[in-house]
Amino acid sequence: MALNVKLEEELFKKYMRVLKLARTPTRDEFSKIAIVAALGIVIIGLVGFIVYEIMFALPN
Repeated sequence: MALNVKLEEELFKKYMRVLKLARTPTRDEFSKIAIVAALGIVIIGLVGFIVYEIMFALPN
């Protein structure tokens, strides 16, 4: 039981360290991340659409 509490305390300290180092992204960083995420969504959507069209055309 005491070992479990000690492990949780160490984990909490690690999380707090990460939160202290974290910062808000600049406007430029945020826009780049948003563009990359949007491109990823579009690419995955296009791949899904192409697979759908292939599966739709195959039985004929």
